[in-house]
Order: sequence, then C-alpha cells, then structure tokens
Amino acid sequence: MNLLFLTFGPNIKNHYQANFAIMSFLPFQKELDTIYVYTDYPQYYTRLKEHVQVVTITPEQLTAWKGPHDFFWRVKIKAIEQLICQHPDQAVMYVDSDVFLYQSPQELRTLIRSGAAFMHQPEGKLSALKSKTEKRMWQQVKGLRVGALQLHANHVMWNAGVVTLPVQQNLAAVTLALQICDAMCAQQVTPRLIEQFALSVALQETYNLQEAKPWIAHYWGNKDEWNSHISQFFLESHLKGFTVEQDIARLQQFQYKSLALVTRNKKTRARLIQAIDLLFPPKNQTFIEQ
Repeated sequence: MNLLFLTFGPNIKNHYQANFAIMSFLPFQKELDTIYVYTDYPQYYTRLKEHVQVVTITPEQLTAWKGPHDFFWRVKIKAIEQLICQHPDQAVMYVDSDVFLYQSPQELRTLIRSGAAFMHQPEGKLSALKSKTEKRMWQQVKGLRVGALQLHANHVMWNAGVVTLPVQQNLAAVTLALQICDAMCAQQVTPRLIEQFALSVALQETYNLQEAKPWIAHYWGNKDEWNSHISQFFLESHLKGFTVEQDIARLQQFQYKSLALVTRNKKTRARLIQAIDLLFPPKNQTFIEQ
C-alpha cells in the first residue's frame, strides 16, 4: 500500500502538519510500501528524505490537473490517478496533511487487501444534510447522469481526509470520480464539496466503502489548537537538535487524546472578536530605528 500526501503553496502550517502526519505513520512502515509527497515546496521535506519519496509538482502540471473548468481540488483526484497509473498493482491511501495515525494500521491494511475501500467517515446522505451549501448542492446534482450512473438520494457524503483505493478496480474508481467531478463542474454546482462528493459516490459505486476513523484522526475542525502543539513539537526538536528517529520516538508520547478534533465556535464570537480588533487597534507601537 502506497501512502500519498498532497501539499501546495507557501503556508508553512500545511507542510509541518504533513511532516507531523508522516512521522505518525513511520513506526508502521512494514505496513506500507512507499510514502509519497506530491508538492510544489519540496524543500519542506528535506529532513524526511530518507523516509519519503518527494515528487515536485510544477505549475504547468497543477494547471493541467485543474482540468477544463479550472477547479483546484480536482488535483486531489488527479494525484491519486497518477499514483495508481504508476503502480497499478498497489493500493493507494491518500491522506490530507491534517491527519494523525494513532494506532497500528495492520488490520486496516488487511481489509484493504481484501478489497474494502476507505474514506475517513460518513457525514450522511447529501439529500438529508442540513447546511445551506449541502442543501443547494443536492438541488443542483439530484438526478444528474454521469454515463450510466445517476446521482440519487441514497448517495452518502463522506469526509475525504482519507481516501483509500484497493488494487481491485482502482483505475475504474478514480476514473469515475473524475467523470463525476467534471460533470458537476460543467453543471456549475456549488464548488466547495465537489471533489469530496465525487470521490464519495465513486467509491460507493465501486467498492464496499468503510470508515478509516478507528485508525486515523482528522483534526480539520480544530486546526489552531493542533497547530500550536505541532509547532511546539518541531520548535523543541530544532532547538534540542533531535534526529528524525528521536522525533518518531517522541511522537509515541504525544498526548493526542487531550486535543479535540472538532471545536465549533459560534459565528457571533468570531464577529465580535473582529469588531473589537477594528474598534480598538494597537496604539503607541515602537519599532527599531534605522
């Protein structure tokens, strides 16, 4: 099974999240074949060069992956497709940078070898989800035909922080995901969840789809707190001169159970903080004189 990370842009938070996630997998390398990092900032992975295969993605390739409708998150599906085409006889597990493997994936790999596909967790039938975006999206896609497939009320939206395609039907599944994605883009569907729903439907139609949540945490809903702990982890590592091997050992003691994966703050709170910052900007600032 090949592990795939995809990171883009100069925001260092995305890259230290990916480094942290990679190191959570490294104690279990016997369960993996190769860890791939597709990125346009390869310099952020130099420290892990003995453990990962870094593939530099050019601006031209990124543009091509966005496709005819210039949809950025189509690149996730194209990256998975490329790795499948290069290694068709190996399963692919794509993971977002903001994940953390918290127990041995041995059983997970066994299930993948048997033909089970995985995404992080189900969020519910798109037709029944309650947010304005999801309601609008369902109205835009219900009944949409993609070849012989018709999108229907029982198709479930899954969280795409983890996307695992077993060897069986891997190319058929990713091809179907691309077709669904492009059909929704052509239909001018609300773009925020397009690639997520495309992958969800394609894997439901192709495999027995299960959740990876029992093995992999996805902290998309509490990144600020996790990022604070991760940056502290790497700052201590830098100042004390730890090796990668020492950091892998330190990571086994990481207190992940004390950190929430999702923290929902009221929008009113954010608006009040923003208003206070505007009403009471910092004063009497002093700077270094030239």
